[in-house]
Amino acid sequence: MSESAPARRTETIPEWKREEVAELVEFLERYQSVGVVDVAGIPSRQLQSMRRDLHGSAELRMSRNTLAVRALEDVDDGLEELVEYVSGQVALVGTNDNPFGLYKQLEASKTPAPISAGEVAPNDIVIPEGDTGVDPGPFVGELQQVGAAARIMDGSIQVTEDSKVLEAGEPVSEELEGVLSELGIEPKEVGLDLRGVFSEGVLFEPDELAIDVDEYRADIESAAAAARNLAVNATIPTAQSTPTLLAKAAGDAKALGLFAAIEDPDVLPDLVAKADAQVRTLAAQIDDDEALPEELRGVEAPAPAAEEAAEADAEEESADEDTDEQEADADDTDDDDDDDGAEGLGAMFG
Repeated sequence: MSESAPARRTETIPEWKREEVAELVEFLERYQSVGVVDVAGIPSRQLQSMRRDLHGSAELRMSRNTLAVRALEDVDDGLEELVEYVSGQVALVGTNDNPFGLYKQLEASKTPAPISAGEVAPNDIVIPEGDTGVDPGPFVGELQQVGAAARIMDGSIQVTEDSKVLEAGEPVSEELEGVLSELGIEPKEVGLDLRGVFSEGVLFEPDELAIDVDEYRADIESAAAAARNLAVNATIPTAQSTPTLLAKAAGDAKALGLFAAIEDPDVLPDLVAKADAQVRTLAAQIDDDEALPEELRGVEAPAPAAEEAAEADAEEESADEDTDEQEADADDTDDDDDDDGAEGLGAMFG
């Protein structure tokens, strides 16, 4: 009897429900990412506007919760995990974007809206300091009644300091609703709240998708730079570190050639400069100008010792080459990272 009961229940399902479930299944199978969004409290006109804004990147599908649950279970493939989010006023959303991009788009589509009496404040409600623009009258008493610091000044009603009139989680009174309406304060956001989204075998919840993209990008760039520096300092050849390692090796080889006076085309200019500095230092120590060639008479010694100056010049040149190579390597790597990162992050976050 337990086996025949489901069969009899299936036979009694109206045709329109069968068709609706079939359409929902087709909808679910059409997209790479499928989620459940809360649509409670969204006016019909605003909801239609949101659907238009999503057109081309995501699709919103509304149906009875029982039929949505049946479709999710029929598709299976992990989508049945979304069933727990199907309660109250919800809709299904499908997209070929990734969950991070979908969440970002839904959050960006939210708009400020007035709050009604009896609703729970989503955040602390604060009436800001300043001129209300309302002429003196009973409204100053209404402001004071809801907890705002207000008085009549310069011919109008002014709030003398930022006044928190309701804490998050508390219900809005009729008096506060009227005051907020008069001031044009819209303390809540209306939009599609993503309850959960399933993509590529993984179920995501909103708190897992709410990340700072710029901070995430900066963390990746910092990690990449640290890894590249580690590879250079540890002499680990990689595609990113090898150019810098080669530049450093070339600089060290040049410094060694200068120190050992090796007659190499790349070292000769520095050797000549070193010898010239040594000659000038020696000439400056001879008091008798007649004993010196004409071109060395009156020559002053370089500020540092000749040999040290030449070696310092060579080391500085070597360091400059290392720096130039590292900067060029960093620029190239950053460009590649930016291109790859922009493409990867763009695909990830929309």
